[in-house]
Amino acid sequence: MTDEDLVTKYRLEVDKSVAEEAERRVDAAIPMKERIRLRSLSLSDLAKGEISNPDFVPALLERLGAVRAALDGHGGGVELKKVSQTKVGLEFVLDLTGACLSCGAAPGTLAGVRADLENDAEIAHVRFSSTLLDTFDELGREFVLAHGGVEFVDV
Repeated sequence: MTDEDLVTKYRLEVDKSVAEEAERRVDAAIPMKERIRLRSLSLSDLAKGEISNPDFVPALLERLGAVRAALDGHGGGVELKKVSQTKVGLEFVLDLTGACLSCGAAPGTLAGVRADLENDAEIAHVRFSSTLLDTFDELGREFVLAHGGVEFVDV
């Protein structure tokens, strides 16, 4: 076994462990029956109504992977700022809420939210509100813009 094989093996084990722990934490916080109901909701159907629909954000959160446990566990969340239906799917503009606004891990959280949601067949693109940039100091803002891997737009 090469060093590269060993690194890959350990990375896969860690990824599996993190995913299992995240799922366990979310399962402990939200009844499985409710999680199944939220997963079954069509985001496209929800988008036809008001974005203030109380099921919209929980249905979005249910589509997140391990980043969901981090959001829940650290007192953060997401706010839906805008949704539009395009030919290729839904496009969202989101904002972070709660403790996520002041967290040093926000760039990773943003990238995780975007990646997880864009893996959903109904979602074409996820961007974030440019007002989020105002919550970072100058260095944090520069870092997020350079390395966050996400797009910010005015809403």
